[in-house]
Amino acid sequence: MSSSRAQAVADVLYELKQAEKLGTLTGVARKAGFNPGVNGKTALNVLDNVRREWPHLQWWRVVKDDGTLCFSEQADLLTRQGISVADDGKSVLVDERVVMEFTAEALSTPKKPVPMN
Repeated sequence: MSSSRAQAVADVLYELKQAEKLGTLTGVARKAGFNPGVNGKTALNVLDNVRREWPHLQWWRVVKDDGTLCFSEQADLLTRQGISVADDGKSVLVDERVVMEFTAEALSTPKKPVPMN
């Protein structure tokens, strides 16, 4: 059974997919209506739950706030979607131009539920 936070993150993932953009842990958490936690830990835990419960969702569209990847398999999934990633030897970074910026207005807009089937 999924949490309300997981459902809200799933809704944001759908929005990112439609826009063909990526989101940050903080941006996604705030858009989903919760605090991302210290260093995005709460958001990362919710994203990991979404990833396990609904692997068909494009969870890989969420990166850390500094542009680095959250999970090791993200680089391959992003590359398959035509999103360039750069490996600096320590971390993998994405181009900040592909990251969606959620405005204050967007953060207060009600979300439409996404079917999970």
